[in-house]
Amino acid sequence: MSDLTHHDRARTGPDTPTDAAQPVASVTGLEISLPDGTVLLPATSALVRPGQVTALTGASGSGKTTLLRALIGHLPDRATITTGTVDVLGTQPHTLTPDALRHLRRTRVAYVGQDPGSALNPRMTVHRLVAELATDPSADSVRSLLTECRLPTNLLGRRPTALSGGQQRRVALARALARTPQILLLDEPTAGLDTALRDEIAHLLRHLATSRNLAVVLATHDTALVEACADHTVRLIAPGTQPPASVSCMAVEPSAAAVPIRTAGPALSAQGVEVYFRNGGTRRLALTGLDFTAPVGSATAVIGPSGSGKTTLLRVLAGLHPPTSGQLTLDGQTLAATARRRTREQQRRIQLVPQNPLAALNPRRTVGHQVARPLRLHTSLTAKEIPEQITQLLQQVGLPADFANRYPGELSGGQRQRVSIARALAAGPDILLCDEVTSALDTTTATAVMDLLTRLREEHGTTLVVVSHEHHLITRYTDTAHLMDTGRITASGPTAELLPTP
Repeated sequence: MSDLTHHDRARTGPDTPTDAAQPVASVTGLEISLPDGTVLLPATSALVRPGQVTALTGASGSGKTTLLRALIGHLPDRATITTGTVDVLGTQPHTLTPDALRHLRRTRVAYVGQDPGSALNPRMTVHRLVAELATDPSADSVRSLLTECRLPTNLLGRRPTALSGGQQRRVALARALARTPQILLLDEPTAGLDTALRDEIAHLLRHLATSRNLAVVLATHDTALVEACADHTVRLIAPGTQPPASVSCMAVEPSAAAVPIRTAGPALSAQGVEVYFRNGGTRRLALTGLDFTAPVGSATAVIGPSGSGKTTLLRVLAGLHPPTSGQLTLDGQTLAATARRRTREQQRRIQLVPQNPLAALNPRRTVGHQVARPLRLHTSLTAKEIPEQITQLLQQVGLPADFANRYPGELSGGQRQRVSIARALAAGPDILLCDEVTSALDTTTATAVMDLLTRLREEHGTTLVVVSHEHHLITRYTDTAHLMDTGRITASGPTAELLPTP
């Protein structure tokens, strides 16, 4: 049986919520499992009250996302409630008819998942996305919602593909608030956001709870967010969890900056890169005059505020978004702008771990099938040898071997991120592009994953390019940093000088 702990914070002031308010949702001894007996959510009890922020915390895989999904009647595939009850606004969501459940989700309970970009229609503008289900779809109301969610109104005409991950997350929040729900459920709402924006979101959530008498439930690894805005904390602790294997075989001093490892000239470079996004008949400059180099065996950080172009840079390097102008080179040789035009060996050598793994993993294929694909494409392993290699890759990122039989929808966001890392490592890359790969992980697992990547540098000379807002990890694990803003690199240098150790 898992342990469950509660922590309540005292708040004072005229807007302080009171526990006398009747709960709008409750779970009592709720346990959710797969048919094979795997427990996705250990027996859990909690109360959710209006005007309050309730934080769900715990290690990746402890059941936070599963609990949020239970509150909207959307359990993972094949999962069932084995014991306990869940009540939301006087209903049991998992027993409702499809029409009644759809009405609950559209009008009374809003959910913003960990990969919000995958839920935004790429053909719709921001204005249409927010207005689509709004109780007040007027232009003034939509603009007001964007401003409330700390977004500039000049994004109204853009489509999701022209937004950063952080901007997509806030558009999804504005879309949820447009329905004027009674309960707002958020999964890792600050993942991929810079510190200043995280603080603004914390203030916003506190404001929403008190000004709208809204019940806010958030699942998060962000301790600063919890401290800033939560009235109650529910910590889930799942049994049988294990850290990535690299924890026991690495020795990295916690306070030491990363030391360059066997660097020998440029491995991957971009010169004079410009990228435009098109919105109808207009073009928006996303990257301009950008020069970037990642030497062999280096760990290079790319940092900057949300929307500064960090993810776009990684996608250009990976061949997923061709630049409008400029040149890419690999080991001094011209590199094709698109992955499809690159040789299979070049494709193997450069692997991207995306910020939102849900969009990158096929929901209809098992974890094992998806990790096996690069093994079949890029290695000489036989069919009999592949299952053992899959097991080793999963263990490297702290996942049990039996996860090979699960589907992405049965995993937490942090577990999906680790599957995405394992799949990238399966190709044996020379260059690993990491886009916020630790943003959905708890502190212990995030440190262990970075230890694993550092070990790859030491043993194989792997080149790392890391996009992250987690400066404590950047200062510890990278040797060079580039600061980006508005599509430009504005400063570069040793990480220890550009980002003093916190």
